[in-house]
Amino acid sequence: MEPLFLGARELNIVLTRQHLALFEKFYQELVEWNQRFNLTAITDREGVLVRHFLDSLSCLRVLRRGELEAGARVIDVGTGAGFPGLPLKIVCPGMRLTLLEATQKKVRFLEHIVATLGLKEVRVIHKRAEELGHEPGHREQYDYALARAVAGMPTLVEYLLPLVRIGGKVLAQKGEEAAAEVHGAGKAIVTLGGEVRQLVPVELRGLAETRYLVVIDKVAATPDKYPRRPGMPGKRPIME
Repeated sequence: MEPLFLGARELNIVLTRQHLALFEKFYQELVEWNQRFNLTAITDREGVLVRHFLDSLSCLRVLRRGELEAGARVIDVGTGAGFPGLPLKIVCPGMRLTLLEATQKKVRFLEHIVATLGLKEVRVIHKRAEELGHEPGHREQYDYALARAVAGMPTLVEYLLPLVRIGGKVLAQKGEEAAAEVHGAGKAIVTLGGEVRQLVPVELRGLAETRYLVVIDKVAATPDKYPRRPGMPGKRPIME
């Protein structure tokens, strides 16, 4: 656990023995399940600790930990094997987390790992974001919508912004092309009720490349027609 513990400390996050025990169990279960289901291409120990766990925790550079602990509603869209949502939940157990995933085998793993780790206030939903974004119990209901490695920014904001309340925020984890992606998504962001707040560079122990946290404020209601039907945001993203 040393790469995770030391890397988290560099992000000003102190991991306790209890946290590390949960991350160790998470790692073991992920590797075991990955032998039967293709959950992730990264399975070596240090790769998981840094590229999955630590990368997820880097979201705390911009998320308000106190707000999460006070019960903020957070949705992780296209969460895959639970990233970034579950590592954040381990460290901030007070948050109310929804994990949204469209692939059934990954949903089964998510349900298993949530139960195995004994995490409370976590809901796993098997659905597409384009569908969930129109449901009254989810549309414009979340304080934060998160996503990592899901889609290009013009498509991604159509998944995320309809789920966030006015005054809430979108947080997208992106690579070195983040600034160019955000620039290309300008029309989509404005159309959907968003406004770019900041791009925060993140350096992680053990990784040469710079990661970026893209923060978008929800400043206006998303028009009723968005998100469009499943598949459309990817096929015909809102562009300049």
